[in-house]
Amino acid sequence: MATPTLIKVRGSHLDLYGHVNNARYLEFLEEARWALLEEYGGVQWYAERELALVVSRIDIRYKRPATMGDELLIHTRLATLGEKDGVIEQRIVRQDNGKLVAEAEVTFAVLHPREQGAQSLVGELGERLRRLQYAVEGA
Repeated sequence: MATPTLIKVRGSHLDLYGHVNNARYLEFLEEARWALLEEYGGVQWYAERELALVVSRIDIRYKRPATMGDELLIHTRLATLGEKDGVIEQRIVRQDNGKLVAEAEVTFAVLHPREQGAQSLVGELGERLRRLQYAVEGA
């Protein structure tokens, strides 16, 4: 598994009840996906080819609240890679006790601005994503 992303809960993350706002969890998850791509996938390679990894679906399950000062570890891994999309699994746990706060499955596709529809995940693009998957599994 890749190095987890650490997020410390700040006051700006909280709702009126003192819990992390649901929308903030989506931001935390996105931060961790960027960290994974930077660590293993080479953001520059995608930028040079004008390729964008875009989210098409997020299924998130909230298990327990996070509050001010909690340090959250976000574990991120590429779970599956299909013909035109992939699924990233993410788990948010409290660093102090390892308890699960939330988990999500994020479906993504790769788009190019001058081409219609999702790119086929074959050739160099598919190999790069597969290397990403294996790098994470072997880490």
